[in-house]
Amino acid sequence: MADSTARTVKDVNPHEFVKAYSAHLKRSGKMELPEWVDIVKTARFKELPPYDPDWYYTRAASIARKIYLRQGIGVGGFQKIYGGRQRNGSRPPHFCKSSGAISRNILQQLQKMGIIDVDPKG
Repeated sequence: MADSTARTVKDVNPHEFVKAYSAHLKRSGKMELPEWVDIVKTARFKELPPYDPDWYYTRAASIARKIYLRQGIGVGGFQKIYGGRQRNGSRPPHFCKSSGAISRNILQQLQKMGIIDVDPKG
């Protein structure tokens, strides 16, 4: 007889969870895609927009998982998390934050769906 233990987000492989939850968000149809989703870059240091047509759902699932693991994180925190190295040609590379509008839009949609709550203290 196998023990059936409760599973949390911490017990599951992050890649598999994000993939499954992004598919759930896409199937549910509650998340509205903005009209700029196919032309926008995810950060200033990127040269092209994402290749994956479902990248918005993947980012939303990743943000929801990170909020579950670390409560109290905001748009600035997500800019640091999804930021990366900006290449400057012959000059040295430096860290660059990701787009805040994408994170802000996803957080607003997750709040509208009832997945996350806003803390009244900020």
